[in-house]
Amino acid sequence: MAMLPFDDRDGKIWQNGQLVPWRDAKVHVLTHGLHYASCVFEGERVYGGNIFKMTEHHQRLQTSAEILGFKLPYSVAELDEAAREVVQANNITDGYVRPVAWRGSEMMGVSAQNNSINVAIAAWEWPAYFSPEARLKGIRMTVSPWRRPAPDTAPTKSKAAGLYMICTLSKHQAEGKGYNDALMLDYRGRIAEATGANVFLVQDGVIHTPTPDCFLDGITRRTVIQLAREKGYEIVERPIMPEELAKTQEVFLTGTAVEVTPVAEIDDYRFTPGEITKQLLTGYDELVRRPATAAASAA
Repeated sequence: MAMLPFDDRDGKIWQNGQLVPWRDAKVHVLTHGLHYASCVFEGERVYGGNIFKMTEHHQRLQTSAEILGFKLPYSVAELDEAAREVVQANNITDGYVRPVAWRGSEMMGVSAQNNSINVAIAAWEWPAYFSPEARLKGIRMTVSPWRRPAPDTAPTKSKAAGLYMICTLSKHQAEGKGYNDALMLDYRGRIAEATGANVFLVQDGVIHTPTPDCFLDGITRRTVIQLAREKGYEIVERPIMPEELAKTQEVFLTGTAVEVTPVAEIDDYRFTPGEITKQLLTGYDELVRRPATAAASAA
């Protein structure tokens, strides 16, 4: 079954303070965000009609905009209310929410000091990022030739649209080789993350994860770290070289889209989703589907 194009759907999108028909939510071809990547965004999941960690996502959107040098014209509380309005207007029970903010089209050039700041929020039904079979067996990954940049060469603490081009290139190349995703190293050759998710390694019962000093410290990443500690597991954040995959028993990814997804192989290395991965996968699934008040207190 072919997927509906995202520009040709029924529903409503919140854009600059009001709900508009889905097909009318448009920007000009000369918008600065398209040409110069002055655009930030978030990805949020809806479970049972509730947006998980919604406020944290909108706080990060605000911070990302500030890193790119512009201020959102809406408060976090206003973004929270807008997101709830969009989910309700589109009758979303389990789905995905995409807030995005960008500089407009008043000035076309590297400098855009006087451009308007636009904000939109869309929501749609969203199944599992990977199929149930792939998630249960573990996905296949390959190391990308593209690396995450150094923090003094790109705004790596922001969820900026421009930073994802190398993720698209990496994922397309991986899929072209028959893999599900790519593992990205950082500018020093250390393990960084997947194309849209953080990575964890289990070695002799201890959970290790790269220090997020040149890529996002994901909201799901922090949630899973807390969950692991509550279950009594030791978490070590440190630099990790790719050679350490040889002494790793389990690998899993975390992210809003992938949730907790086991990894079965990374090039020549093989892993078996074990007890730690399964406990965190199950624990995360249970956490996100708790009633909103319970999930908020757990967070």
